[in-house]
Amino acid sequence: MSFDLEEKRLKSEIKKLKPKIVLLQFPEGLKPEAPHLASIIEEAGATPIVSTDPCYGACDLAISEAKILGADLIVHYGHTPMTLHTEVPIVYVEAKAKISIKEAVTEALAYLESWSKIGLATTIQHVHQLDEAKNMLQNAGKTVFVGDADPVKYPGQVIGCDFVNARSVSENVEAYLFVGGGRFHAMGVALATGKPTIVADPYERRAYPIQDEVRRVIKQRWGNIAEAKDAKSFGVLISLKSGQMRLKDAMKIKEKLEQNGLKATLLALREVTSSALMQFPGIDAFVNTACPRLSLDDAQSFRKPLLSLNEALVLLGEMKWEELLTSGWFGNAT
Repeated sequence: MSFDLEEKRLKSEIKKLKPKIVLLQFPEGLKPEAPHLASIIEEAGATPIVSTDPCYGACDLAISEAKILGADLIVHYGHTPMTLHTEVPIVYVEAKAKISIKEAVTEALAYLESWSKIGLATTIQHVHQLDEAKNMLQNAGKTVFVGDADPVKYPGQVIGCDFVNARSVSENVEAYLFVGGGRFHAMGVALATGKPTIVADPYERRAYPIQDEVRRVIKQRWGNIAEAKDAKSFGVLISLKSGQMRLKDAMKIKEKLEQNGLKATLLALREVTSSALMQFPGIDAFVNTACPRLSLDDAQSFRKPLLSLNEALVLLGEMKWEELLTSGWFGNAT
């Protein structure tokens, strides 16, 4: 088992809170653990139901599903709480990784040789291992910076829509080391700071630079904006997920589009997919007010331009491309 699933705490919480029905939520990598954890909940005296829908973060809480099912508790794995008021109580289990980072960080040192001032960033799964990574970097003669800014829970932690910890030290560093699996968060660090970023992936037990992929994404994003300049009609997407609903922002960008002589339609949906958007052939392009990951990570799956809020402002001439490159990828300037 690669993650601390906190089985004893889970059983204790169920016995203490005494829910009748518990809805379990997992990110994709933890779903295989669902039957095991459901059995623990059942042994503790509650009925477990596992959500099989995708779960992209603490902003993606299954509140409406819990209410429909009559669940009086959600157990949410793999993320830290966001400042959300919820109608259903939630127990968060962070699922810290138990895998060694030593081999990946050791390999990363070769890629970091040209820089002496290094920023450290990671996801919740590895925040408890940042001190180890910091010590390894310092032993290699590096000066290390770890951001600690609100509202993120842990120093050095980044989440899919908030890279404030990385940005808070960007003026002090020459490059970043991201410790963790996958490419999205590392790309987010690079995009949010404009600095070279090296990935130390403990799951693949290797390290690699992310800059070529970042350049490809930037080129792709500019191409998306350029393509959207020919659009006459826009769909403005409103997420129905509790932590991603930005109705006011959607209405503001709709108004801005219309002020520029463009047609705009508000579209509400829970999952933003290519097949959902294909149902509107008369709409030329879309503005996404939901998770920014969709516009960056899944852009190739959409047949028409899908712009972030700030990319839409670049399109309308209210924000400069250079400003987007330096600070606007994950922010909200509407």
